[in-house]
Amino acid sequence: MTAFLYLLPCAGEDLIKLGISRDPLARARSLAPRWFEFFDLDRAWLLQADAIAEAQSWETALKRSLKPHNAPAPLLSVRAAGGFSEWFRGAHGAVLDYMDAMAGQGFALHPARPWLGQALARGSDSLYGWADALWQSMLESGIDPSLHPLAPSLRDACDEQAAFALEVETRMPAAVARWYRDVRG
Repeated sequence: MTAFLYLLPCAGEDLIKLGISRDPLARARSLAPRWFEFFDLDRAWLLQADAIAEAQSWETALKRSLKPHNAPAPLLSVRAAGGFSEWFRGAHGAVLDYMDAMAGQGFALHPARPWLGQALARGSDSLYGWADALWQSMLESGIDPSLHPLAPSLRDACDEQAAFALEVETRMPAAVARWYRDVRG
């Protein structure tokens, strides 16, 4: 089964998250609520392995070589997502060199932004259903949707789509798209 070694640099600083995942989109989402802003996706990469064991061997080799670069997880990352030994400072170039070398051996190396955008685009049915159920729950509560405790989650989901130039108006229920347009101003 396909797996990926991912390189996710934090935006605005020389700190990276290195790890493996079968679903890089789900993993990125688990690391920070506004992951699409938290990480510099134009400097992020995914190295595709044919099996999870292969990706694990790459990760292990890299972690050993990067031990002097190990850094604490940023305060804004989600603690429950784990991966505390997978943050490194000053190691972006070394990891990218390793990934380039593996690509030279025939492994697929993907720039993360387009890959993640395509994964988001494929998830439109589940997004629509989730947003609709959340919106109905918010309406049934009797609380103004903009003040509802779940409003930030819905706004983040809309912002996530917009960050990848995916049209919120066609990917969300019409009422949610109108609400989002209004809250954005």
